[in-house]
Amino acid sequence: MYHALIVLLVAMLSTGAARSAEYRVDTVAAGLVHPWSLAFLPDGRLLVTERPGRLRVIEPGADGQLALRSAPVPGVPAVMAQGQAGLFDLLLHPGFADNGLLYLSYAHGTPAANHLRVVRARFDGTQLLDVTTVFTSQPAKKATQHFGGRMAWLPDGTMVVGMGDGNLERTDAQRLHTHLGKLLRINADGSVPRDNPFVGTSGARPEIYSLGHRNPQGLVAVGGVLYSHEHGARGGDELNRIRPGANYGWPLTTGGVDYTYARITPYRTLPGIDEPLLEWTPSVAPAGLAWYDGTLFPAWRGSLFVATLKERSVRRVPMTGAAAGVQEVLFQELGERLRDVRVGPDGAIYLLSDSADGRVLRVRPK
Repeated sequence: MYHALIVLLVAMLSTGAARSAEYRVDTVAAGLVHPWSLAFLPDGRLLVTERPGRLRVIEPGADGQLALRSAPVPGVPAVMAQGQAGLFDLLLHPGFADNGLLYLSYAHGTPAANHLRVVRARFDGTQLLDVTTVFTSQPAKKATQHFGGRMAWLPDGTMVVGMGDGNLERTDAQRLHTHLGKLLRINADGSVPRDNPFVGTSGARPEIYSLGHRNPQGLVAVGGVLYSHEHGARGGDELNRIRPGANYGWPLTTGGVDYTYARITPYRTLPGIDEPLLEWTPSVAPAGLAWYDGTLFPAWRGSLFVATLKERSVRRVPMTGAAAGVQEVLFQELGERLRDVRVGPDGAIYLLSDSADGRVLRVRPK
């Protein structure tokens, strides 16, 4: 009987049969080229980044329905768009309603020498003005993989930025002289917070907040708790609860193997390494991350939502304190690689489909 129950639970998770709420999915906008990130403006408009380097506006049309503005927003900096590189995340300043400031992360440079860069700009409703660089990763890296790129605000007004390991010299994720394979914490103007864990450590980059990350592409702060997820190789995707100065293991510990099936490390755990809250093997390829506390779906409140590329789903992870509950697999019926998941001010869930003809999707009660 116990075995039968386990089989039933696995089947429910894999097919979505354990769905806890009925919903419908509508297309808000289509025709986007690999949309990566989404933000909600106070006046009801939406901003969306496209990986090739464009910022787009979704706004009410003559009929009152949301529609994609035909022309991209002018003023976006030049972006290196090749391979996994391009324009990534979009984050509004906490005071956006008053100052119009937003932040963009993107790949900057050439395939032979490139960086993750974060800029701040003022959006006047039509264009970006006063574009200022607030962070550029160091040193320059080669190739066009594993940039990370997600950004999130902490309650104290500082920003956390995810930086991938570059996928060439993996052990850089354990080395403090480089930003590769780290979560980084900066002030809104790009300066370094004085209480960062490695400030004053000889040879360390002072922006480093945590280390041992492979390719973090999900960040969300829930109250004072920061959660992050990252891609493993063949398996070993992780959801982590982030502590300042903590080491999350890559590539010393992992639950996955290399794409060639070669072993990366013999260790799944080691002393001094923070273990993940969740691990996904086989890989689901986690992309965006959101926290649901809206009113449209009461059964989903208090859950983390993880967009996935490979599994083509959203994983709902109910949280009780620091413990992750039984996951629910949602939206697989769409058959779409999902790059981002966001919770709108209306309590609806918004999804970005990752394709050359990508869409913004809105999930509301059925």
